[in-house]
Amino acid sequence: MDEETKDQSSTSTRVGATTDLPHDRITLARFREAFPRARWSDRLNAWFVPGRTAEKRISRWLAEMEAEADRFADEKGRDAFAFDPIESRYLEATPATLQIQTPYSRTVVNEIREIPPARWDADRRLWTVPYRSFDELRRRWPTIEAAAERSEPEARRARREAIKGTQQDEASKARMRERRRKRYPVPADDAPPSDRAIGTHVGVVFFLGTDGELADPATVTAFYFPAANSEEYVWASWRLGSLEELVTTWPARTPPNEHELERGWWIPDLGELRIARRDAQSRRRARERKEKGECSR
Repeated sequence: MDEETKDQSSTSTRVGATTDLPHDRITLARFREAFPRARWSDRLNAWFVPGRTAEKRISRWLAEMEAEADRFADEKGRDAFAFDPIESRYLEATPATLQIQTPYSRTVVNEIREIPPARWDADRRLWTVPYRSFDELRRRWPTIEAAAERSEPEARRARREAIKGTQQDEASKARMRERRRKRYPVPADDAPPSDRAIGTHVGVVFFLGTDGELADPATVTAFYFPAANSEEYVWASWRLGSLEELVTTWPARTPPNEHELERGWWIPDLGELRIARRDAQSRRRARERKEKGECSR
C-alpha cells in the first residue's frame, strides 16, 4: 500500500474537512498551492484537507476565489459597456455598478429581479446591477425601458384621458372596486384550506373564511375566472401573507393543472411563491420606511 492510498484510507479518522472543486486545471493548481497537504480521497470523492481549522480555511479560500472571479467578470462587463453602452435616461453607469431609476412598474421590478445579483437601494430609491450582469441587463433592457416609459406620469395621464368615459374606463374602475373588497369566489363544496398560502387568479393569498354568500357567476367570470355552468360558488375573504408565512410555505412540485385552474385555487409552486415573497418584502420595506419617517418627525 503506497503513501497516498494510506492517506485516503485514513481520512475518516483524521481531523479535517473535504471540498469538491470544478474540473479546472488552473483552479486545482491554485488549490494545491494553497493547501499543499491536501489529498484526494476516492472513497469520499472529494479533496481532504487535514487540520482543525481546515473548514474555515477552505471557506475563506473559496470566498477569495469567488471574489476574484467576480472582479474579473465585472471588468469584462465594464469593457463591454464602454464598447457598446446602453444609452437611456433610466440608467447611469458609475465606477462600481450600473444604476437604474424608473417610475414604479411591476414589469420593471420583475425583469430586474431576474438579473442576479441586482439589488434594491431603498435609501436612494434605485436598483444597482453589477457590471458582470451587463449581458443579462442588455437582453432585458428593451422590456425594462418600454415599461418605464409607459409608467411615466404623463403617459399614465394620457392613457387615462384617452379611455375616459369609455367602456374600458368603466370596466377598469369596476375591476378596481371589486379587488378592494378582498373577496374571492370558491366552489361551495370544495373550499381551500385557511391554514396555508393558496394560489389564485389574483395571486397568492391566505383565506380567512366564508359566510356562505353566493357568488354571481357573471361576476366570477367578469373579474376572476370563467365560472363553470354546473358549479355553485361562494365568496371567501382573504388577506395577503407576511414574509415569514410565505418563506415557510412549502411549494407544490408542479404548476396548477387544468382542473385546479378551473376550480379557481391551488397549492402555489415555487415561481408563484417567489413573486409573493418579493412583494411581501417590498411591503415590509415600505412600512419600515414609513415608520422611520414618522419617528424622525
